[in-house]
Amino acid sequence: MLELKNVTKSYLRRNALSDVSLEIESGKTCLLLGPNGSGKTTMMKLIAGLSRPSSGEITLDGQPIGTATKARVAYMPTENYFYNYMTIRDIGKYYADFFADFDAARYDRLLDDMELEKQDRIRQLSSGMSAKLRLSLTLSRDASLMMFDEPLNGVDILTRTQTIDAILKGRGQGRTMLISTHLVDELEDVVDYTVFLKKGKLVMAGDKQEICAGRTLKDLYLEVYGHVSTDPEHSGKEVGENA
Repeated sequence: MLELKNVTKSYLRRNALSDVSLEIESGKTCLLLGPNGSGKTTMMKLIAGLSRPSSGEITLDGQPIGTATKARVAYMPTENYFYNYMTIRDIGKYYADFFADFDAARYDRLLDDMELEKQDRIRQLSSGMSAKLRLSLTLSRDASLMMFDEPLNGVDILTRTQTIDAILKGRGQGRTMLISTHLVDELEDVVDYTVFLKKGKLVMAGDKQEICAGRTLKDLYLEVYGHVSTDPEHSGKEVGENA
């Protein structure tokens, strides 16, 4: 189980997250929702151990987030984090050296599915190809918690379909999947748990069927936030974050 207890994250004089308490059971596919600046990226970086909360506690199966949990968490950020001179093959070798749970054979299969060539250098990749590479790397690990920050952002319809299919294939064996996105209608049928954030505060969380109560997830999104744009091309930056 992933648990946040009274988690606050402050940047200068503003809170990116404010007193958030939340429990997500293992094995759930969870959608993290909210307009720009809601705290979605901040939450994921805290769970990944890339940042520390200003107050409160985050645990994974009872273990505080830290060195011990990093080996169990795979995180796909929105930003590119590779050197331009590296090839797709180089990055696979880097991940294999860095993460004991990295499956090189699975990486090869995912590259084939995503139509990526190992000899291509990062500088040659479009934004969509780069997103598919980050997805392939994340899904090549055997982490118990996988997080995808806006995996559908800025990619074409075909790539969106490939991305959703790949995430669905990565589920199973009690693995928890946490996905943030603005394209709620495209992920309506693949999630079973939803978390709504607004201005760093938790609005609601729970089983999708229960909280939707017969409505579509997009309709509920609009009820909670008003007619906020769900177009990722208009996404902004969260307080204190690069995404």
